[in-house]
Amino acid sequence: MLREWSVRAKSSSARRALYSSILLAAAFGPPTSTRSLSSQEGAGRHVISSEVNLVVLPVTVTDKSDHFVSGLDVSNFQVYEDGRQQRILLFRREDTPVTAGVVVDHSGSMAAKRDDVIAGAVAFVQASNPQDREFVVNFSDSVTFGLLANVPFTSSVEDLKAALLKTPVSGETALYDALAAALERLKTAPLDKKTLLLISDGGDNASKHTFSQVLRMGQSTSVIIYAIGLFDENSADQNPKVLEKLAKETGGKAYFPKSSSEVVSVCRQIAEDVRHQYTLGYSPEGNDPSGYRKIRVKVNAPGKGKLYVRTRPGYLLSPSGPTQTPAGHEQD
Repeated sequence: MLREWSVRAKSSSARRALYSSILLAAAFGPPTSTRSLSSQEGAGRHVISSEVNLVVLPVTVTDKSDHFVSGLDVSNFQVYEDGRQQRILLFRREDTPVTAGVVVDHSGSMAAKRDDVIAGAVAFVQASNPQDREFVVNFSDSVTFGLLANVPFTSSVEDLKAALLKTPVSGETALYDALAAALERLKTAPLDKKTLLLISDGGDNASKHTFSQVLRMGQSTSVIIYAIGLFDENSADQNPKVLEKLAKETGGKAYFPKSSSEVVSVCRQIAEDVRHQYTLGYSPEGNDPSGYRKIRVKVNAPGKGKLYVRTRPGYLLSPSGPTQTPAGHEQD
């Protein structure tokens, strides 16, 4: 979520122009514009070097009926860090393509829900942006990637569907190992905006990773986790609180559908949520010491009634590098 780029420019005005280009590149791709502009500097020219820290926030805005609110402008938003208002330097409201991982529980405790799991995951893929790049992580007591070894990401619905179907339902549950594998895969993602859809009952009885380790991994990236909890009343391992915490602490949301049709509906809703997010970016001012920084996003749109914002509530800045902090939550 927090990114650093080196800015070099021969004047304050040129630096500001380059600074704006870097902000866009930092949020949505590699900083190619930075390299091309820097290469044009002549020998002996005076340059200014500075580190740019960019906090990028995916933001979902809904009304009291939980409908997405579109058409807002940067002037409708205010961002605060530790109570201090920040200048918004990056604003996007387009349907920006995303790299999405679908993490699916195939353990024995999910046997009765297999058809629902597959139908929901396929619905999510079909409702996504056609330019999205996606992958599948299947897990029971072991973790496997559903696509071919030489295909880390794809936009093919048929390939993704085949990837979801290739793992039989059996064994114990290595949920935390599966999430760790998915988060590692996203480090190589071709698109900067990243999300995970986790379909599970939240139980884990076979992982080498712990919940705390996986949670820290999620807090250290800009990945948003959406969770769908499907439960078998005869299973003792289910843990909805794990799903809720993973979602909240990454700015996502947890859902607990009661029927097969509701599973498909929820998965489509998540895909719509991803496609309707605003993206805000700001560069924190000051040289505060490392630690937790609280974020609050407010929206003011006269005539649209009371609106609700869901995003991360902060991030953790540590001496070894910036990491995200707990918990996306709804703010009014």
